[in-house]
Amino acid sequence: MSIAVSIVEDDPGVRSSLVKLINSSPGYRCVSQHSSAENALDEIPKLKPDVTLMDINLPGINGVECVRKLKPLLPRTQVIMLTVYQNTDHIFKALAAGATGYLLKQTPPAELLAAIRDVNAGGSPMSGHIARKIVQSFQESAAEAAETTEALSPREAEVLGLLAKGFLYKEIADQMKISYATVHTHIRHVYEKLHVRSRTEAVAKHLGQGRPRHESTAS
Repeated sequence: MSIAVSIVEDDPGVRSSLVKLINSSPGYRCVSQHSSAENALDEIPKLKPDVTLMDINLPGINGVECVRKLKPLLPRTQVIMLTVYQNTDHIFKALAAGATGYLLKQTPPAELLAAIRDVNAGGSPMSGHIARKIVQSFQESAAEAAETTEALSPREAEVLGLLAKGFLYKEIADQMKISYATVHTHIRHVYEKLHVRSRTEAVAKHLGQGRPRHESTAS
C-alpha cells in the first residue's frame, strides 16, 4: 500500500515540485496540498494522511502551531518539518509540538522519499546538520550543568547527591550526622549556587537533564 502524504507549503513552486516528486514515485501518493495552516487544519483531519510535510514559515498560523493543533486530532499522522530554518529554537519547538522529523528544504529528493518511508515505519528522520545541532545542544547543557555543580562545596555536593537519590531532609540529616537546620542551610546554598528554586530543578541540573520533572512535595 502506498504512503499517503499531505503537503503544507505556501511557496507554489516548492509545493508543485513536492507534489510531482511524491506522485511520480512508486509507493507514495500525495492526497492533499495546502498553502496555509488554516486550510490544512480544515482539510487534513478529514483525509488522515500517513505523513505530512510541514513548512514553518507560513502566512497566518505558522507551521509549528499548525503541528500543535493537528497532532491531537491525528495522533497517527507523522509530521516532518521541511524548512530552511536551522536554529535550535525552531527545531526544539517543532519537536515539542509533535513533529517526528526535521529536514532542510535542500534535502535531495531520494533522501526526502527515504525519510517519508522511515517516519512512516516509526523512525525520526533528520538532516545530518540538524541532528548534530541537537547533539551539541545537549552536550552544552550537560557541560553547563557540570560546571555549575563544581562550584558546590563537598558537603553541599553530598547533600545534593542524597537529594538526587530521593532522601528526605530528615534522612539526609541522619545520614550525614548533622542537624535538620544544617541540611536546610546547605540546600539553600545549593539553590543559590545552581540558580534554582526547587528540589526538582536542583536534582535535574545535577543529573544534567536540563528540564525539571514534576515537582515533588516531599521534604
